[in-house]
Amino acid sequence: MQKSGGFFGRSEDAARDAKLNPIKPAIAPQPAPNPSLQHIASSNGAVTKDLMPANDQSIGNRLIVGPDVKLKGAEIVDCDTLIVEGRVEATLDSRIIRIAEKGSFSGTVGIDTAEIHGHFDGELTVRNQLFIHATGHVSGKIRYGKILIEEGGQISGDIQAIASNEATLLSTLKPKPVASVN
Repeated sequence: MQKSGGFFGRSEDAARDAKLNPIKPAIAPQPAPNPSLQHIASSNGAVTKDLMPANDQSIGNRLIVGPDVKLKGAEIVDCDTLIVEGRVEATLDSRIIRIAEKGSFSGTVGIDTAEIHGHFDGELTVRNQLFIHATGHVSGKIRYGKILIEEGGQISGDIQAIASNEATLLSTLKPKPVASVN
């Protein structure tokens, strides 16, 4: 007497064996990170300050360009937070940009908040606050609502403050996608 195939053609013996010997995942699930941690270990084992805020839930869509990654000739859209640890040459309109100490960005940026630990070169319009850390270097055409530069931070080029009413207008006039007509 032959056994009939079970669900999806599996025999009852195969189904029983699967229950008795379940397949274990190759990678064990990792525990959720502690959101209160502000430091991470880098690839060389040194502890560095994490560029991510303690509360990840407020970031929305984010793009992280890793340390050895080069992103060239892009237009970055629908990204709430861009974290640059590598090298980026692009156009960006977003809420937040964070450039790590070894990261660099070249291009045109319209942003609410910028935190610069590394290098920026190009056209930077910061509607709210521009924060240049001690290791940060910013050059080009710079427009900002508010600015904070740590001792050691550098800024050069065409630099102007945005009037508060102009900054408010800029933040409400973020570009919207244009529908194409065929």
